[in-house]
Amino acid sequence: MPDTRVAVMGSFVADLAFRTPHLPAWGETVLGSSFRLGPGGKGSNQAVAAARLGARVSFISKLGNDPFGELARAVYDREGIDARFVFVSDEPTGGASIVVDEVSGENAIVVVPGACFHLTNDEIDAAREAIGAAGVFMTQLEQAIDTVEYGLRTAKSLGVATILNPAPGQPLADSIYRLCDCVTPNESEAAILTGKTVADLAGAVSAAEVLLARGVPNVVITLGAQGALAKTASIEEHVAALDAGPVVETTGAGDAFNGGFATALAEGADLVEATRFGCAVAGISVTRHGTAPSMPQRNEVDALRKRG
Repeated sequence: MPDTRVAVMGSFVADLAFRTPHLPAWGETVLGSSFRLGPGGKGSNQAVAAARLGARVSFISKLGNDPFGELARAVYDREGIDARFVFVSDEPTGGASIVVDEVSGENAIVVVPGACFHLTNDEIDAAREAIGAAGVFMTQLEQAIDTVEYGLRTAKSLGVATILNPAPGQPLADSIYRLCDCVTPNESEAAILTGKTVADLAGAVSAAEVLLARGVPNVVITLGAQGALAKTASIEEHVAALDAGPVVETTGAGDAFNGGFATALAEGADLVEATRFGCAVAGISVTRHGTAPSMPQRNEVDALRKRG
């Protein structure tokens, strides 16, 4: 396997996951069936995914000096993730409340990013060597937007390919798009970014065209059970999802896809092949509970792809 290096800048939050017979309505109390506390946060989940797939991962973030921060550091030690640039804040480590419908596997999430929202430009500068050594730099929107832009700008200045996973979705300035070699929204995020309705493949194509026009050369829109759309000025490819078994929980699917996608790109795969690889990683993750714990190992992904 090649020396694949990926730098991820993003959030860690502790996931507090509740499984219920159905998602509660406002004012409704539902008796749940189970509760789990585990590692989460989009950036951290993506870092774990890439590490389990064989990448050498450097993670750039900030944690509180508290039990949730200790949970994060234990994860990075166990997964072999370079955590030299995971800084300590006086702010508490973030948390996420995840309510999962145990019938459909769908979820509703409230995230409070906490300490990772206080990452500074100087701290990003301290990680320049790790960023510059990476084949890919990836970040998300569970951070301050100014931090996201500075991280992307730093990676671009070092000649490193940049991926923005624009999650959770919010409108972005054109200056950010110009720093992205690839953006990877899901359907709802693509709709927020572009104002287009993304209810089917045609809607995804329309939204991708808007993002291309804003200066992003490569767009991948993930479509859940329908796979993903990979689009450039000259390529338009609908990549089918891979069925790895019954769906248990979809919470970590987007992070699984992005960790796989970034790893494949860092290994030299083209956009479509990297999208296929990401779909396989996501396909396995949804058959398991949790976010970071659901991320598969490389041999599992390779076996699923061989089965087709």
